Amino acid sequence: MPALHPDTPTPARDNAVRWFGRLQLLKLLGKSELTMAWRVADPRSGQELMLVLPRVQPQDAAALDHWQQAMRRAARLNHPQLAPAIEVGVQDGWPYAAYDPADSATLADRAARKGLPSAEAAQLAAQALQGLAFAHEAGAAHHDVQGYMVLVSDSGQVRVAGLGVAAGRALQRQPASTDLPTDTGTLRQQREAAERDVLAMGVLLHNLLIGTDALEEADVGRVIQRLPPYSGAAAREIVRLPWTTAHPIAEPLRVIVNRATDRQQRQRYRNARTLHRALEGWLQTDSAAGAGPLALLSDKLRTAGVLPSSPGAAARAARLALMERERTNELAEVVLEDLALSFELLRLVNTAHVRGSQVAGSGPVLTVRRAIAMVGLDGVRRAALALREWPGPLQDAGAQELHRLMERCRKAGRVALALRPAGYDGEVVYLITMLQNLGRLVVHYHFADEAQQIRRLMLPVPSPREGEPDEPGMPEEAAAYAVLGANIEAIGAAVARHWGLDDSVLGILRRLPIATSVRGMEGDDDMLRTVASCANEAMDATLLPAPKVQAALQCVVQRYGRVLDLSLRDLQAALQGSAVPPAAPIAQTMPAPLDLLDSKADPTPSLPLGSLRRAAAARAAGPGGASR
Repeated sequence: MPALHPDTPTPARDNAVRWFGRLQLLKLLGKSELTMAWRVADPRSGQELMLVLPRVQPQDAAALDHWQQAMRRAARLNHPQLAPAIEVGVQDGWPYAAYDPADSATLADRAARKGLPSAEAAQLAAQALQGLAFAHEAGAAHHDVQGYMVLVSDSGQVRVAGLGVAAGRALQRQPASTDLPTDTGTLRQQREAAERDVLAMGVLLHNLLIGTDALEEADVGRVIQRLPPYSGAAAREIVRLPWTTAHPIAEPLRVIVNRATDRQQRQRYRNARTLHRALEGWLQTDSAAGAGPLALLSDKLRTAGVLPSSPGAAARAARLALMERERTNELAEVVLEDLALSFELLRLVNTAHVRGSQVAGSGPVLTVRRAIAMVGLDGVRRAALALREWPGPLQDAGAQELHRLMERCRKAGRVALALRPAGYDGEVVYLITMLQNLGRLVVHYHFADEAQQIRRLMLPVPSPREGEPDEPGMPEEAAAYAVLGANIEAIGAAVARHWGLDDSVLGILRRLPIATSVRGMEGDDDMLRTVASCANEAMDATLLPAPKVQAALQCVVQRYGRVLDLSLRDLQAALQGSAVPPAAPIAQTMPAPLDLLDSKADPTPSLPLGSLRRAAAARAAGPGGASR
């Protein structure tokens, strides 16, 4: 049917007017190797439609029937981001689908030569991904996602057209290099087609941001054919965002888009939901009107809390119920056994500080002892009962991983206790070390599947060429951007700020960046941050494969050795000692018994962080000033 091919001569008919059955062809909207789309006029209804049909006519009746079935199945799907086909049929042996474009233009027409602003491009792509995710979960794939297949209304609503039109040819294609048998079943074909749709959306988003076609190919399908696995595992073609663009691209969005088109197939998004989740996460955290990273968590925090009560909570609750006149530090030791309860008490008292219930001028509360003094034994009991029971909404695998992470945090806290210089409050050091992991703990609890993706992206990637070393995995920050659209530490900082902790404390709760050298410290705040960072980095080093642990620990010593007077032997001894709880209590002895805690007297006034060391030294010295 030559009239449908704009690159071939068209015979004259009615003053060069071209027709497809009763439909008058007005304008070619776009074409690829698999499909084409036209703006057409329907004389019967008097309206203009969008006509989508394959580039190659089905070879026989069986192929035509297969094509029609795929298009009709797709036409039955109902979703706001999927354009409904108002007509599906066959004309002169050509299957087709017709759509009402309403007030919409195609994404190809909407795209600017200099690219779209980051937020606008991400919003359009996220809407399209919602429709594709719905279709994929219903067992249908698009097979030829192109800019001319995506309709964008004047109000910014996105609808994907052409679902299933390319199914006849596309399902016959297999990757050029694959270790799978060629007689794969229907489910396998559907999964591969869905992954190809997601890769196509990554290419489209890339094009929207830079304003030009990736690899200088207008056909997204041809771009995909030049990437692994379709062009072979050893292909060297790369689709990555340039560093210089007309509109600035935020680093999280850059990571998301580059991951979507990554040369390594295993690094890409495997389904439309994961790519949509990353874009939505970035849009939520980037919104000036929103709450930043906390927007990802606000509903989850209300329903599931920050963390679930640690295993063994029933035994701890029984111990709390029996306590009547124990000393504060002994109660604090019980509370510190439960990470969730410790954090909950800090949240309670610091949130109350923000609401004005504390004494004006008092600093943030960073010890369980101080929190206990403020809420009393009954307050501790109520906080313990308010926690979600272990493991909250987590499934077994997620609960096991969270338990391992919590135990690593406790070990890091014990390492920090061993490394801290004399005179620093052990409980403050211990809690700050664990709070530096607040973002990781929250992500593992509330985003268990996403946390698993982050861990996978951080693993080394086998080199596609034999004899070459494996490629390193993503850093944690980039992996979190690629999955959540937000930085894990930023999530932790947002939660801590929500509790009422101020900027000075938030600075201490940020780990020292790996890429920066550790130099002299200006005060106690720097010392607390440095000791906690060193302990956490040391624990991270122990998670590496055994042959790499010693070298990683040596790097930790090189970074922190001078400022902490630390040797490799010291660090190894601290790590060995972290395997068991410390013999001495974490909470230092205090003179206030619990029978005073229910009164309005406050035996432990809060101190600015800069005074912690001096206060601890004063407590360590007797009335005469000599050390005990």
